[in-house]
Amino acid sequence: MRTIVAVALAALVLIPTGSAAQRATFETSLVHQINDIRRAHRLRPLVPSAKLARAAAQHTVDMGTRGYFEHESHDGTPFWKRVARWYPSRGWNSWSVGENLAYASPDLTPAETLDMWLKSPAHRANLLSREWREIGLSAVRFPSAPGEFDGSEAVLVTADFGARR
Repeated sequence: MRTIVAVALAALVLIPTGSAAQRATFETSLVHQINDIRRAHRLRPLVPSAKLARAAAQHTVDMGTRGYFEHESHDGTPFWKRVARWYPSRGWNSWSVGENLAYASPDLTPAETLDMWLKSPAHRANLLSREWREIGLSAVRFPSAPGEFDGSEAVLVTADFGARR
């Protein structure tokens, strides 16, 4: 039943829009689809993390408003330092993070996002890593993204993965 629900959600939401509810539906559907793939590979599902989601949202909005598409922040800060602001290592014996990015213009579905990641060896490795325990996602549609998006409509997705023990 869970897989049917995830597929139904993906069909209802073709792209994230300005609506927080529609973005949340896109993100929830993508998490369900990622966890379905992980289960098929006998991996534990990832638990949604509000802290990682805030890190992902900050980066997605920054990329879309400043017009760049990189793991590093606009100022050159490595992704792991940016994520650590939201998902701190303090108080944990071990801490690690990873990140997947995707974008398309003008539309992108959760299934298309997952398909792109599965076709990329590095992104696929993140999706299927035994190390990760948590995930935070952000998907935002920009009607006119500057910089390397050349003013085009773009959907940007950030997935931040984490493990703290």
